[in-house]
Amino acid sequence: MKSQGPIFIVDDDADVRDSLRALLESAGFEVEDFDSATGFLAAVSPGRGACLVADIRMPDMDGLTLQEELVRRQTNLPVIIVTGHGDVPLAVRAMKAGAIDFIEKPYDDELLLSSVRRARELALSQRAQSSTAKEAETRVASLTAREREVLEHLVAGQPNKVIAHELGISPRTVEIHRAHLMEKMQARSLSDLVRLALTAGVQTPGA
Repeated sequence: MKSQGPIFIVDDDADVRDSLRALLESAGFEVEDFDSATGFLAAVSPGRGACLVADIRMPDMDGLTLQEELVRRQTNLPVIIVTGHGDVPLAVRAMKAGAIDFIEKPYDDELLLSSVRRARELALSQRAQSSTAKEAETRVASLTAREREVLEHLVAGQPNKVIAHELGISPRTVEIHRAHLMEKMQARSLSDLVRLALTAGVQTPGA
């Protein structure tokens, strides 16, 4: 589990931090804890960690504001909000803003561990998707302007003859560009090529 990054705990209550750390470490997680949201933001660089467990009631910056700041920084770090009974409306706001779960105090140990495991899997999935998108974008960036145009028309589902007419070139030239596209995009089939293009954010003409 350690290779998947630490679980971050942010809570101003030292006893809660110690209890959470003991629970998570007993389940095999690597843990880093902080006594304030500002301290966490100052110490942790984007892209680190498997998930964040944050108390919603803290001085200076509460858990909801912390979560909103992480969204602004585009960290994609899954957030679990720990809340008191009276904080449920705030926790619901946090969920609407992107938190993956909120857990009421006193929380059940197995419920918290289950939520952390789910958050960790989500983080791994998001990172894999991000890596795939970046690779697809790099391949698209290697295309010539004309190859990019042909690709956009292919994504629109147009056959070679229509693409040739739209671009004012011959169908044979379109075939040549398609061959180059397949090679540069490292695509095994037309469907693979279209999937890569969509992953890279390529849009159809006029979109």
